[in-house]
Amino acid sequence: MSCKNKAAVFAIMAAALYAINIPLSKILLKDVTPTMMAALLYMGAGMGLIIYSLILRIFGRSTDKEHLTKKELPFTVSMILLDIAAPILLMLGVRSTDSANVSLLNNFEIVATSVIAFVIFREVISKRLWTAIFLVTAASIMLSFEGSGSFDFNKGSLFVIGACICWGFENNCTRMLSSKSSVEITTIKGCFSGLGSLIIAFIIGERLPTAAYLLSALVLGFVAYGLSINFYIMAQKDLGAAKTSIYYSISPFLGVIFSLIILRERPDMVFFAAMLIMAVATVITAKDTIAVQHTHEHVHVHTHIHRHGNIVHTHEHAHVHSHIHTHNTAEDIHDHIHTDKELIDHNHVHI
Repeated sequence: MSCKNKAAVFAIMAAALYAINIPLSKILLKDVTPTMMAALLYMGAGMGLIIYSLILRIFGRSTDKEHLTKKELPFTVSMILLDIAAPILLMLGVRSTDSANVSLLNNFEIVATSVIAFVIFREVISKRLWTAIFLVTAASIMLSFEGSGSFDFNKGSLFVIGACICWGFENNCTRMLSSKSSVEITTIKGCFSGLGSLIIAFIIGERLPTAAYLLSALVLGFVAYGLSINFYIMAQKDLGAAKTSIYYSISPFLGVIFSLIILRERPDMVFFAAMLIMAVATVITAKDTIAVQHTHEHVHVHTHIHRHGNIVHTHEHAHVHSHIHTHNTAEDIHDHIHTDKELIDHNHVHI
């Protein structure tokens, strides 16, 4: 299986694991306060991944060896702060509205992630990928305004939208760290963001739940946040923030399916129409990857790794060139200016 296909599988697994969070959190929030719930979910993620990392080391299967350094500190701190705000807002939304509503509103995360990646972080997005993003947005709007009122601008909906915006920024901060150890990143997310939420919970007067609910929230956090975020970061290494969020966009629909099974909530025909549009968007994304890979397969003298949009692939050239380098610490991206007859203007990614 190619790196791109493996990354796509990781993104889909991340979506499925996160999707189970909404209906199960809805159940737990009957006995756990929102800020405390957010804290326990993220602490469960951090603590679980510490154990996961130790198990990998025992069996000698730890492959992520590139650790975070002081150079990544601004992105790391931003990631932690955003991961304090986002789950608190989400839990407030889950408590205030129904599970299907929250699942569908999570579609706004892809819009936030992609726009932020394009505007602030200057991540190039191809025309086909823009089309896919447009289709995902259209499907989200269809669902948001369906007849049962799944997009009423009540307090709960606004909390969820706020969480999606925070995660849009956080996804792009994490992208700048994705060349580093995914387990280490996720452990830092869980432990420090969870601790921050826990401090806020105690300050506003919330208390720890009973042992059964505390353990349930920690386990749910490990599965829905820890493993999910870890797989998401692994997917970003080869797909980029915008493309990973396209695959991840199935999570809201999986959330509705889980709500159907767990909470007995029933989607209408609008859901299935939107799911079809989402499938079309996924096909367009896959074709975008395939088209770029096949179009640029040339055999010459030496090999470069090229990045077009979010697609990383290799082809070879025979030409003389001089380089002017500018470095991006997180991905070691070099912008090359060629001075030979075959003038090429694009980014080279050294992996």
